[in-house]
Parts: sequence; structure tokens; C-alpha cells
Amino acid sequence: MNAYERLLKYVVIRTPSNEESETTPSSQCQFDLANVLKKEMEELGICDVTLTDTCFLYGKIPATPGCENAPAIGFIAHMDTVSDYCDHDIKPMITENYDGEALALGESELVLSPEMFPHLKTLKGRTLITSDGTTILGADDKAGIAEILTMVERMNKENISHGPLCIAFTPDEETGTGAAHFDVDKFGADFAYTLDGDTENEIQYENFNACGALVEFHGVSVHPGSSKDTMVNASLVAMEFDSMLPKGETPRDTEGYEGFYHLLNMEGECALAKLHYIIRDHDVEKFNQRKEIMKQITDDLNKKWGKGTVVLTLKDQYRNMREVIAQHMHLINNAKKACETVRLTPQCLPIRGGTDGCQLSFRGLPCPNLGTGGHAYHGPYEHITVEGMDKAVEMITELVKIYSIQYK
Repeated sequence: MNAYERLLKYVVIRTPSNEESETTPSSQCQFDLANVLKKEMEELGICDVTLTDTCFLYGKIPATPGCENAPAIGFIAHMDTVSDYCDHDIKPMITENYDGEALALGESELVLSPEMFPHLKTLKGRTLITSDGTTILGADDKAGIAEILTMVERMNKENISHGPLCIAFTPDEETGTGAAHFDVDKFGADFAYTLDGDTENEIQYENFNACGALVEFHGVSVHPGSSKDTMVNASLVAMEFDSMLPKGETPRDTEGYEGFYHLLNMEGECALAKLHYIIRDHDVEKFNQRKEIMKQITDDLNKKWGKGTVVLTLKDQYRNMREVIAQHMHLINNAKKACETVRLTPQCLPIRGGTDGCQLSFRGLPCPNLGTGGHAYHGPYEHITVEGMDKAVEMITELVKIYSIQYK
């Protein structure tokens, strides 16, 4: 099968993970895809295929003769999707010879437009895959899975020499909890790549330093008719807190390496209010400064409204994997070389988020991220092209060749 044919097969198997669950996997539906993939891996001749009771799927491909000394290279993609826009059947749409203009998504009244997504102009003439506008597509990250298995099939068909290869498909990437249960020793790779990025020429080895912040506001609630100099409205103090954060440092206002504060949700009444933020920055010093700013605002408001009015809880989530990958830059240099070999211009872009590869890098498995050819993930505008997926397959196939030649 071509990569896009595999994608069409996988996306109709719904696998939303569940952020509220405390189990691994967070949703049992992820096993539905895992079982399909397990069978396909075995049919492709992948060895030692194992599906664990926590929904991790591992497999190995031994080195071909003469390449035994090459490092074991791993390829990883995740099986889950976000839960948003994933509450009913996914119906992928194929638009051949896309004209680069506005495209109606089924009967949803949504329109995929270059005004919203300027890169669509560059996809003119390609075969575009979308949902019908009522769900996500699920290319994040079923495209990565499809591309890895298509690469394996191509190597088998073309008798491509290679070193030891390790394959893994994982649950719960979208909740940020899956990688904690990844068995690095069982996987057996010296180095790995996640296929979980956007455009097919992307190479990513820098991600945000990340922290979650819960801010609780404890008010004084009395009858409004007799509350002069007594009432402390927790919701108003919460609004005051947010107004004291630096202006223009939200996701909407930032790009590239610029960090931000992001208000995820809020709840409140007079007596009690809560604000949930995430804090992000690529630079560790700026990241720590952002946390200190929140602490200072908390202190200032407690001085104004009384001790204990504002309670701030910070929880670090993940770190920038650059500090690990910087010691193994062959991973990036070889990825660039593979891109150029298949006539792609490599782009090293920072990840404005996190990735399983970040957590795995700090657990001893250096693991940058590669693009799959997809765009507009996590919503009904998600889309990918057949040609982009084909290029991603070509690129990782060349990457395997490069490592086998260098160490043969």
C-alpha cells in the first residue's frame, strides 16, 4: 500500500485519548488500532512484535548482512488523537488536483481557506486529504504510523540494506502521559526519530520548557448590601491577576522562539475562583523568569488583599530536548542530508509545544522529530497531501540508508 492508503485505513478507527483518565492507555479504543497494526507488522516480517497491556506496540527488524555494526535506529509514532472533534465517525475526503483555493469541507459549512492557512497555495496541484469538517482527520499521528510501515514495506520490496531498526507505536501522546511508560530498554534503539511533525521537510529538536500553573483566589463573600470594605470578590481578583501579566505574551501574539502565558480555562464566583495557565519558553532563563513573574504578582496581590487570598501552584511538565540532542547532532545533520537527497529543503524549526521525543531524550534515547506532511492539527481543518506523505517516506528511507552506509 501507499502511505495515504494506510492513512485512510487507520483514521476511521477512532482513538481519542482521555485527559481525565488515570489509566494507561487512557482509552481502551486505542487497542482497536494497535491490534490492526500488530497484524500488519507481522505480515511485513517485523520481528518480536509485542503489544503490551498498556498499549505499547514494539517491533524489531534485524540488520541486513554487512550492516550489523550500524547503530540501531528507531522510528516512533503515536496511535491516539485529541478528543476534540472526535465524537463520531471520521469520514475522510480526497480532493485530487487541489486548486489552492477555498475548499468546502463536506456539508459542515466550514471552508478550508488560504486566508486562514496561507500555505494552501503551495499545495496547488496535489491530492488533498481532509475530514468532512465535522471531525478531526487523525493524521496526527496516524500519518506517521502509515509512513513508517510504508518505509518498511519499501525496504522489503527493494532489498535495501540497513542496520538494526526498531519500531514503536505508542498511546497517549496527546495527554502527555504515554512516554512515561515507554520501555526504552525493550525498544532497543541507540537513537530514534518521532514522526509527528507538520510539513514533510521539518526537522525539530528544540521544544518548549513547560510548566502548568493553577492560581486559586479565596474571597470574602458577604451580602452585597452591607459589603463596604469587607467583600473581596475572588473573581475580580482573578481578573486583576491576569491583567498584571505582561501584555502581548499570549499564543496569539507570539511565534518562533517567543514564549507565552496561556490561560487554558477559568472558573469563579465571589468566594472562590481558579485560573489554569500553561507557561512556555524555549530559553530556560526566560522560562524561569516567567515563573518568577507569576510568583511576584501573587505576593503583590496578597499584600493588597490579605495573606492567603491568592495561592499559586506551579508544576514543571517538560524541558527543552535541545540540551540532549546537541550532543548528538549527527541526528540532525543526517536528517538534513536525507531531505536534500529527496529534493526537499530542510527546515529546522522549534516545536511550539512538546513531544514524546522530548521525554525520551531525557530518558537516554535521543529522539528529534520529523514532519509527516500534515497541517492544522487538532481541529476540523486538519489536512495532509498524498505527495507530502510520499516525500516523508522517501526521506526516512534515505535516512536509514545513510546510517547503514556510514557505519557499514
